[in-house]
Amino acid sequence: MQALIIEDEKPAAEKLVRYLQRLPEPVSVKTIFQTVSESVSWLQINQDSIDLIFMDIQLLDGKSFEIFDQVEVQKPVIFTTAFDEYALEAFKVNSIDYLLKPITYQDLEKSINKFQSLKNNLSSPPINLNEVLSQLHQKAFKTRFMVKLGEHIRSITTKDIAFFYAEGRDVYLVTNENRKFIIDYTLEELDELLDPKSFYRANRSFILNIEAITDVVVFSNSRLKVFTNIEIDKEIIVSREKVNTFKEWFNDQ
Repeated sequence: MQALIIEDEKPAAEKLVRYLQRLPEPVSVKTIFQTVSESVSWLQINQDSIDLIFMDIQLLDGKSFEIFDQVEVQKPVIFTTAFDEYALEAFKVNSIDYLLKPITYQDLEKSINKFQSLKNNLSSPPINLNEVLSQLHQKAFKTRFMVKLGEHIRSITTKDIAFFYAEGRDVYLVTNENRKFIIDYTLEELDELLDPKSFYRANRSFILNIEAITDVVVFSNSRLKVFTNIEIDKEIIVSREKVNTFKEWFNDQ
C-alpha cells in the first residue's frame, strides 16, 4: 500500500513514517508535502499512484481543506491534527478517520484497520461522527512534567507553567512563579503533548500558556509581540505567517 503524507511539522511526519513502517503490513510513503500548493500540484497528476492520504489541517500556506477546493481528491483521507474543532468539516470530505495529536501507534493501527475494512467490505457501516467526536474530546494530553531541583524531583502541573522556550540545545520550563527548569523534551515533542486549547507554539523558540499572556501588541512587519506574566530578556514575536492562526487560537479560548 502506498500513502501520501501532507504535514508541515517534520518531526510529526517522521513519526508517522516510523509508525507506518512498524505495521504488520508496512505502508510505504510515496512522498511528503508541507503546503497546500505543492499538494494540489502533485495530486492533479499523481493521485492514482497512492491508496491513502494522511493530512494535517494547519499547513504552511493555509488549511488543508483548501486542497479539496482545487483538486478532486478521490482517495480516502485520515486527518492528523492538534485541533479537534475541524472534525465536522473533515467528515464533509473524503475522511475515514480523524486522529488527534499526539498520535500513538495504536491510534494509527486502528485507523489502518478501519481503512482495510472499508476497502474490503463495501457494506461496512458508515462512520459514526458522534462517536468520533466523543473520542476526540477524551484524548489525554500531558498535564504534569517532572523536573529536577538539585537532588530532588518535583512534579509541575501544566496550569502552573507560563511558557516553554528553547535556548541552544536546551529547552526550559518556566513556571508562573518565575522558576526555570531544563526538561528533556524538544519543542516539537511538547507541541504534540500539550493541549492546543491552552498552549500555542508562537515561534521556533516559545510555546505559550494562554493564561500567562498579559498583552499582545501589533509589531513591525505585520507581526505580533506577546507579553507574559513573567519578565524575560527575550522578545516573544509571532511571525507574520502565524498571526492568523494565533488570533484564531487566542480568540477561541
